[in-house]
Amino acid sequence: MKNTSNRPLSPHLQVYKPQLTSVLSILHRITGAALAVGTLLVTYWLSALAGGPETFASANAVLGSVLGKIVLFFWSWALFYHLSNGIRHLVWDTGFGFDLPTVYLSGKIMVGTSFVLTVLLWLVA
Repeated sequence: MKNTSNRPLSPHLQVYKPQLTSVLSILHRITGAALAVGTLLVTYWLSALAGGPETFASANAVLGSVLGKIVLFFWSWALFYHLSNGIRHLVWDTGFGFDLPTVYLSGKIMVGTSFVLTVLLWLVA
């Protein structure tokens, strides 16, 4: 049997220090999954709207509660984060923005944009 104690470690999260690019990439995947789950809540609300006044009132009670509003706030942030990052990737698909300073700058702009759009949505709505 071979001695594998001197073998190099393959790259994984315990080996590398998290960088902005890796954190944003992981967060993009997490927000994608959160959007799928959150969309079920929005579908529930729209179905309740079609279900009549009593059904809509109960759905509004659930989604209008403090916990419901917190969930919807973070769902809307995930939506804007995912959208902003998608636009960033579209720019990358054209071949622009791959130098490291631009990657970091666009990442920071994208995160800031997602927060600003979320706050604006909640202030207007």
